[in-house]
Amino acid sequence: MDLAALINEYGFPIVMSVGMGYFIYYLWSFINTHINPALQAMHMALIKVIDQTRMLDQDMIRLQQKVNVVLEYRARQEVIEDAKEKEALQKLEESKTDAKRK
Repeated sequence: MDLAALINEYGFPIVMSVGMGYFIYYLWSFINTHINPALQAMHMALIKVIDQTRMLDQDMIRLQQKVNVVLEYRARQEVIEDAKEKEALQKLEESKTDAKRK
């Protein structure tokens, strides 16, 4: 049938109500068949990305702790080496002063 004939027979509000009903059904069908599966897939991908980000964050924290330990160890070694050098210089100076006294 022609659209004008339908409007003439049933009236504009009825024809438009049926048309809107079909439009709503079409949108609902399209959303359920195309958009919802894609959203589910994106949701799972987002969860994976969040998990990977958390794992990387934890790895960065562990790595920073290891770097801090190494830097602290090096600083201690430098202090110990400086103390040994000072002790060696003091012994050298003492031996020089003892040699001058004799």
